[in-house]
Amino acid sequence: MLDVNDFIKDRGGDPDKIKESQRKRYAPEGLVDEVIALYEEARKTRYEATQVGSKINELKREIGTLKKAKKDADEQLAQKTALEKEKNTIEELAQQKELLRDKTIKRIGNYVHDTVPVSNDEVSIAHVSLQNRELMSSLQENNKLIRTWTPEGVTLEKKDCLSHHEVLTRLDGYDPERAVKIAGHRAYCLINYGLLLNQALIQYGLAFLFKKGYKLNQPPYFMLREQMAKTAQLEQFDEELYKVTEGDDTTKDKYLIATSEQPISALHCDEWLTDKDLPIKYAGYSTNFRKEAGSHGKDAWGVFRVHQFEKIEQFVFIKPEDSWQAFEDMIATSEEFYQSLELPYEIVAIVSGALNNAASKKYDLNAFFPFQNEMKELVSCSNCTSYQTRELEIRYGAKKETAIKKSYVHALNSTLCACERTLCCILENYQTEDGFKVPEVLRKYIPGEPDFLPFVKELPKNTTSEKVKGKNAGGVKQKVEAAATEAAEKVKDLKI
Repeated sequence: MLDVNDFIKDRGGDPDKIKESQRKRYAPEGLVDEVIALYEEARKTRYEATQVGSKINELKREIGTLKKAKKDADEQLAQKTALEKEKNTIEELAQQKELLRDKTIKRIGNYVHDTVPVSNDEVSIAHVSLQNRELMSSLQENNKLIRTWTPEGVTLEKKDCLSHHEVLTRLDGYDPERAVKIAGHRAYCLINYGLLLNQALIQYGLAFLFKKGYKLNQPPYFMLREQMAKTAQLEQFDEELYKVTEGDDTTKDKYLIATSEQPISALHCDEWLTDKDLPIKYAGYSTNFRKEAGSHGKDAWGVFRVHQFEKIEQFVFIKPEDSWQAFEDMIATSEEFYQSLELPYEIVAIVSGALNNAASKKYDLNAFFPFQNEMKELVSCSNCTSYQTRELEIRYGAKKETAIKKSYVHALNSTLCACERTLCCILENYQTEDGFKVPEVLRKYIPGEPDFLPFVKELPKNTTSEKVKGKNAGGVKQKVEAAATEAAEKVKDLKI
């Protein structure tokens, strides 16, 4: 959340700056005025409580004087009791107004960084044909292309190949049918080399970050509601998070995590960090759980978009003045990881209207899927500045009693590897006609260190790639028939 002082001019704030950021987000500016009004209401109510407190203090002095003189003070004592009750009522009202004020502040997003492309249209170039991607990136109506990387000798083009779930099927690497019977839609069992490849990605990813000085951390897979509410947006509770209850006691309600970013962001809540403590660089590893409520029918093949998956996350606490360099360093670390896997990718800057509330700026890394001839998101990297740490009360710097504004550490997060999704990309890019080439960096993490895995299973009839071929063939047939009909008509009209 933003600092309440940022809304108040008398306390050094600039509400117009917040409104400008809201406009960039295509979010309501009126919320800023609501906060200011609620601040004034709460301040006036607090002042009323102070005035009543002054009356109570006067009565206390009067009561003391009467008692010293051994005179009756019953009337004054009754007045004091009534005023104390009145003061408590006013303070409760002030607290309610402050809670409403802070709740409104939480609906307002972080300051949008000056370099973020301003647009409310997230038509990503990832879903545009490769030929038109450079043209689209020059427009301001979509995510902005920052850079691309392609292994030497690789051409990005639509290939006559299998989709990732078909490769996994032919390797006998997963069993979705039986998993769906026991767990429902989007459930899966990774088996045999499917499981070993996923575990290889996990081991390689953790080793990759450990060598770069990150602290490895496997956090709890669920969080108390009170803590989750400080790091997750309100809509995530309905659209993303699974709830775990213990009887009728709602104070014990917990939520399964959707990313290790959530528990790791709260690890240092209510702590005061100084220069000697920073930076703190975590490599979070967890199994994650997401409802995917808004994704019905989207990316339904295989293990690309599922309710349960493994992920390795970079999470960094750092001095405020160093956070933007850390942002560039973290996306560079993710790029190095995918270059080591030799997966073609692009880096795009996400438009202002698509940023989540916490992010001041976000880059995505989209990698190439040859069957679909598309770039798909594998990494998101965000600088959340002090937005998360303020609510979690993770302070920064020397303690200053006279400071009007508190100082907080900055927090950044970046995916290193969403394992099942990355596995899908590897499966499409490393397939051959008769099997799968194991990426060199993963081989030592698989028993026997294989460099090639042959297909051991046939595809069922009417599988995805066969349907696509049939559709394309049907299109070609229609074009041929139309051309033949047109030619026949022209011949019929010829006069000799």
